[in-house]
Amino acid sequence: MYLEVKNKKTESDSFHYNFTVCISTMFDFNNMLQLVQSLETLQLLGVDRVVVYKTSSSPETQQILDYYTHKGLVEVIPWTLSRFLNVSRGWLPEHGPGEIHYFGQIPVLHDCLYRYMYQSRYVALHDIDELILPQKVFSWSELLPLLEEKYGAKQCFMFQNNVFPNTVTDTRPSFMPSNWQNVPGVNILTHLYHEPVESGYGDFKIIVNPRAVFTLTVHGLLEPGTFEACSWVDRNIARMYHTRHAKQPKLTQDKLTYDDRLLSYGARFTPNVSTVLRECGLLQKDSIQ
Repeated sequence: MYLEVKNKKTESDSFHYNFTVCISTMFDFNNMLQLVQSLETLQLLGVDRVVVYKTSSSPETQQILDYYTHKGLVEVIPWTLSRFLNVSRGWLPEHGPGEIHYFGQIPVLHDCLYRYMYQSRYVALHDIDELILPQKVFSWSELLPLLEEKYGAKQCFMFQNNVFPNTVTDTRPSFMPSNWQNVPGVNILTHLYHEPVESGYGDFKIIVNPRAVFTLTVHGLLEPGTFEACSWVDRNIARMYHTRHAKQPKLTQDKLTYDDRLLSYGARFTPNVSTVLRECGLLQKDSIQ
């Protein structure tokens, strides 16, 4: 089986996109609220393009993807590998053995990297439930010059993973507009406590100059090697917010750390989220706030 390399080299330093985010692989997806919140946050961060490799989703999710495709933000690439191979449905073999890992996640990431290698100045590789947030500025356009100045010529940046369990909730009304309550999915603005950061590098994700990369993994690079080509970003400059089920489920809330950085983005994206949900038919017209 062969996968065509979808890149086309250009002769100038101008790029159609400044930041492209590669999202792999969307299957059985129904987390609509978090999807819209993440896409709105990515736009605030300065992302021009989000590439979604989709195997399956709910009809309502497809409406959202169609909305953002029409807007020009999202490109949906049908990912039909599961029609031809017995794909693993888990990231560990014991969770779902198959002929290829996790719906073909690694081929997806390579396809996206090469597809946008000469279209985008930078490519970020992370999932829809992950957001790389600067701590001192508010956009990636402001962040990257700071990183290049601090870390020098390296063209790949690793961001520490911080897990915000979606089982620990702050439900103050200002964080939960009433017209979102019947929309399926996670409201990231109500999950503001993160687990202690695990020792080592953990499940970090990267923003990289794609023209400096040959092969990669889910977390980092193979050629050139992650630790030769990438810089580990100080968490006080930027870090990753991963709103998901708990990785350390036995921890009580007093063992978690409160971090409300997401709220500074939520204050700006909340009206836009309501607009998107309404225009996609997911909110009642008379319940807009």
